[in-house]
Amino acid sequence: MKQDRNSRVKTVAVIGMLCAIAFVAKLISTVFPTVAGFLSFDLKDVIIVIGGFLYGPLAAATISLVVSLVEMVTVSTTGPIGLVMNVLASCSFACIASAIYQKARSIRGAIAGLVFGTLGMTAVMLLWNWLITPLYMKVDRAVVVGMLIPVFLPFNLVKGGINAALAMLLYKPVVTALRKAHFVAESDAGRRETKWSVILVSCVLLVTFGLLALVLAGKL
Repeated sequence: MKQDRNSRVKTVAVIGMLCAIAFVAKLISTVFPTVAGFLSFDLKDVIIVIGGFLYGPLAAATISLVVSLVEMVTVSTTGPIGLVMNVLASCSFACIASAIYQKARSIRGAIAGLVFGTLGMTAVMLLWNWLITPLYMKVDRAVVVGMLIPVFLPFNLVKGGINAALAMLLYKPVVTALRKAHFVAESDAGRRETKWSVILVSCVLLVTFGLLALVLAGKL
């Protein structure tokens, strides 16, 4: 019983730390150029999906909600609309990815989860941008419809690609640090052997999607 209680305390502590790190990642993301004047790349999803890989989709959703709430009352200027869109984007990416990874805790499972998380997030945000963005931008829905394919679709694919590549690169170091601090047991982290091919592919994808992000932002 005491061991279970200690395990729960450690889980809450790690989720709290991940919330703090995710918020810092959000602050760092503010230096990135925007797309179409209001779409911003957001690194907090990297931390959220790592939390989901560790503890499952519910943990990912919890971190997403907490960080988005803190963001709304501190640095965000979009209010409740921004909160809703942030939670939808982060949860659709991280919860899908972590749900798949929980079924197959391996490198292949992680890659499959991140790919489907990116595709799922892109589809979800196309729908919700169609629904909500006209209210946020105070424009006719036809204007937003004209932006779905040339703007929202590539933006979300590139955003998901960047976050997926970073998650693949950072998951192992983060878990190793948590394990050394005795916050995470071996069984909680799953089996994620280090493969240089995965690191190399992740780096190539990160550079590729990073360049595409600069193209979308009009910087290249």
